[in-house]
Amino acid sequence: MSESHEELIFIAKLSEQAERYDEMVSCMKKAVKLKPELSVEERNLLSVAYKNVIGSRRASWRIVASIQQKEENKGNDHHVKIIKEYRRKVEKELSEICEDILGLLDQSLIPAATSGEAKVFLFKMKGDYHRYYAETAPGESQKTNALDAYSKASEIATSTLAPTHPIRLGLALNFSVFYYEIMKSAEKGISLAKSAFDEAVTELDSLDED
Repeated sequence: MSESHEELIFIAKLSEQAERYDEMVSCMKKAVKLKPELSVEERNLLSVAYKNVIGSRRASWRIVASIQQKEENKGNDHHVKIIKEYRRKVEKELSEICEDILGLLDQSLIPAATSGEAKVFLFKMKGDYHRYYAETAPGESQKTNALDAYSKASEIATSTLAPTHPIRLGLALNFSVFYYEIMKSAEKGISLAKSAFDEAVTELDSLDED
């Protein structure tokens, strides 16, 4: 017997409490297939699920890359060969998770989004997973796709969300991290974050005056 949308959301919450994030992802994917326009709570569940499964792999990749560097410095070629093979395994898992959520975003979630807030949240998420993909994937395609998604999210956020809105601020932070870490453009990253902060402060000041 297949679960209803409500049952899947309940099991996703249960999986989160049990810290079984792969199962949480599976439940949220099924829930999206049944009803692609998610509530705020459901969007957050989706985000938490994928963030945890990708987060553990990103941490693993950094550790393995660091060990590889140490072994290369020692000139231990045999160990380096083993580590490279292991690193490729982690990279494969990373790319599969990224492709999974990006497919869900492009095919189901973004087309079904109607509010400005939902669109910003989902385009930001798309930018984030192209950014995570770009951390380990060679070439420019993931960088370009991340830039496109973040730019689209920023465009919608500017016209639909207040400068103090948490999703707009979170977008600005992640977009600035993208420029700083992926594009190696520290100046642009700092400028973007500062601009978002200044706009939010101006908004808060005007609210205080009212």
